[in-house]
Amino acid sequence: MIVHTLRFAFREEATAADREQVLTLMRRTAAVDSVSFATVGRTVVSDPDSGYTHAYCVGIADLDALERYMYDPVHLAGDPEIIPHLAKLHIGPDVSDDPDPDLSAKILAINDRKLAAHPEWAELMGTIPEVRFG
Repeated sequence: MIVHTLRFAFREEATAADREQVLTLMRRTAAVDSVSFATVGRTVVSDPDSGYTHAYCVGIADLDALERYMYDPVHLAGDPEIIPHLAKLHIGPDVSDDPDPDLSAKILAINDRKLAAHPEWAELMGTIPEVRFG
């Protein structure tokens, strides 16, 4: 199992309706067939000084499911509507019970292939003012 987490904060100019739409779209993405379990919502135990107000967490069975998740049409369609509303995004740390010592490199390779196949996605991610990994 690969557990993928995102912590995020909305841009100041995001309205209540924008925020609710983002959460709805994230929940739609979290419900695709390649996801085993998920939760999307506000953070309840975190450092208030971090500025992260919400989180997205999905459980994905294995690398094949992760590949399907990354290219799922629902996922690809949601990002252009979600990303413009984010001020901060912290990707990970992801967690896994898979003992493969090369798992991290394999996950990064899937991400790199998506970036190569969808350069507009990389450009869109570059519009988020603050992005952290790990």
